[in-house]
Amino acid sequence: MRVHVVSDVHGNSRDLAEAGTGADAVVCLGDLVLFLDYADHSRGIFPDLFGVDNAHALVQLRTARRFEEARELGRRLWGELDRDGASRESVIEEAVRKQYADLFAALPTPTYATYGNVDIPRLWPEYARPGTTVLDGERVEIGGRVFGFVGGGLTTPMRTPYEISDEEYAAKIEAVGEVDVLCTHIPPDVPELCYDTVARRFERGSAALLHAIRTTRPRYSLFGHVHQPLARRVRIGGTECVNVGHFNATGTPYVLEW
Repeated sequence: MRVHVVSDVHGNSRDLAEAGTGADAVVCLGDLVLFLDYADHSRGIFPDLFGVDNAHALVQLRTARRFEEARELGRRLWGELDRDGASRESVIEEAVRKQYADLFAALPTPTYATYGNVDIPRLWPEYARPGTTVLDGERVEIGGRVFGFVGGGLTTPMRTPYEISDEEYAAKIEAVGEVDVLCTHIPPDVPELCYDTVARRFERGSAALLHAIRTTRPRYSLFGHVHQPLARRVRIGGTECVNVGHFNATGTPYVLEW
């Protein structure tokens, strides 16, 4: 059995269409939408709306952890847009819908997918085709192994669309229970897995996920979210914890075989 795993697609529909080549199934760990590319400030919904200079300024403020100044910049820019008669919500949703139309059409069959923190779950049923199974706090058997899926991220100053409380996230982890492969968007709360060496900050990892790894001991814990982690792979007991990579940048899936 051969499964290809991708995460943090962020608009890369071209490589996503080839992600299933040679695989029996594809697993997608979310973040399909590209709002702002921290490596190329000309790409994404934000620079399309407000220009590259404003995108560059926003990235600088966020990287410096000056979140209130970043929010103030956003409020000013969105306020100007609101005065032109278009609400922030409607503009973002229109742009996301365009990306989802391309990305879901590119997903290979079969694909098992969960949400990332920048995704909008309520829109997925409109775009997921019959060959795509969406799971969140749920399990599925693939090739004789049980895969558990938990999507979304935890609350942060970034205030991305699908952030939930620690309690809600822990409840979904508990609902999944014992599995062979535990698939999440965010990593367990392990410093070297959570630190982004380019953004120069710790992303939020889940303590509940780390506890589940230690107590239920899946063969694998697979995740994304941290684009340039200090460590891509850490072993916790008998579990291989693997960041499957920043698919937007690499275009290459992580390969799982048995």
